[in-house]
Amino acid sequence: MSADLKRDMLAMGQAARESARALRESSNDTRSEALRVAASALRARAPEILSANAEDLKAAADSSAAMRDRLALNEKSVEAIAQGLEAIAALPDPLARTLAHWKQPNGLDISRVATPIGVIGMIYESRPNVTADAAALCIKSGNAVILRGGSDSARSSHAIHAAMLDGLRAAGLPDACVQLVQTTDRAAVGEMLKGLNGAVDLIIPRGGKSLVARVQAEARVPVLAHLEGICHVYVHQAAKLDMARAIVRNAKMRRTGVCGAAETLLIDKAVLSSHGVPILNDLESAGCEIRGGEAVRAIFPAAVPATEEDWRTEYLDAIIAVKAVDGVEAAIRHIEAYGSHHTESIVTEDAATAERFLAALDSAIVLWNASTQFADGGEFGMGAEIGIGTGKLHARGPVGVEQLTTFKYAVRGSGQTRP
Repeated sequence: MSADLKRDMLAMGQAARESARALRESSNDTRSEALRVAASALRARAPEILSANAEDLKAAADSSAAMRDRLALNEKSVEAIAQGLEAIAALPDPLARTLAHWKQPNGLDISRVATPIGVIGMIYESRPNVTADAAALCIKSGNAVILRGGSDSARSSHAIHAAMLDGLRAAGLPDACVQLVQTTDRAAVGEMLKGLNGAVDLIIPRGGKSLVARVQAEARVPVLAHLEGICHVYVHQAAKLDMARAIVRNAKMRRTGVCGAAETLLIDKAVLSSHGVPILNDLESAGCEIRGGEAVRAIFPAAVPATEEDWRTEYLDAIIAVKAVDGVEAAIRHIEAYGSHHTESIVTEDAATAERFLAALDSAIVLWNASTQFADGGEFGMGAEIGIGTGKLHARGPVGVEQLTTFKYAVRGSGQTRP
């Protein structure tokens, strides 16, 4: 790593730390105005954003279909990004929250209040929309952010970042509130993981397993992430067939390259023939490869024999592993054994069984009669998400503006001293 790169990264960290104070002290109206102007700028800059994206796609011509899907933008998706910024701007101020309040017998008045985390380091691949989503969520929550996107989306990210700067300048906020690492040198990631001399408070990776694994292994600051999205749909014996068919097809095939895509389908043995055959026919017709256990292949001979590894694989492709299970307890045991604690769904009309499923599974998101593809901050009413957390500490599930805050205690006294 060159001395120049190290110097430049440390300078970014220092600038982010200084701008974080300006954001922390800014009003919600100021931060929201920055996002509204940025949304307008995105629309105005759409031609140059799409031109830059076309260059990125051309350079990625030999990449996988899933990667190109994550990378691609069009007029509709640029408008969706702009609307997401406006939705975030319209959210209540996440910093104007008193989380708890009480008085001690000695008269001390104690409040636990929401406060920004500080400086976020965002490391991501392929998804240029993350440039806007992460920037907007950090601005709204009062956090400065250093963005390091993948080389494959560098042109798109740069064009989107320009629109975010338009918003910051219009609101009178420092440019350094949202910085984009310009170099594609991987050494820049290493510097961010070291914390930039204490400037970075939290690292959030968003990308493939190898990226997240590297971040978790090398980071010297806290990390908020999920390693894999091995998501399950369980079709219970009390499921409505039409609903089950629609949910399974959507969960797997709506977008196969997102972390909320279903990777394993569990079907109750009691309805393996009546429900399993039409569901698998739907998937096959949609271009999905079926990998099944012995019972599944008995009713669907076209299925490829599943191996032990299939139950623990995140395909991010038009492939699904299918297993017949003997009731909800067996489904729960399978998910606990092979899942990644991301998102699971049960399809059933039996409320008691559904509640058992919802309560028993220790995943970040558990759904009843809904597609796993709803694992998304926008679909949760958050405007967007900076990622999905599957760990046990701080934030789980979609990470929006509230999840990008921590808290402090404000204690008001009247001269008390401790005996």
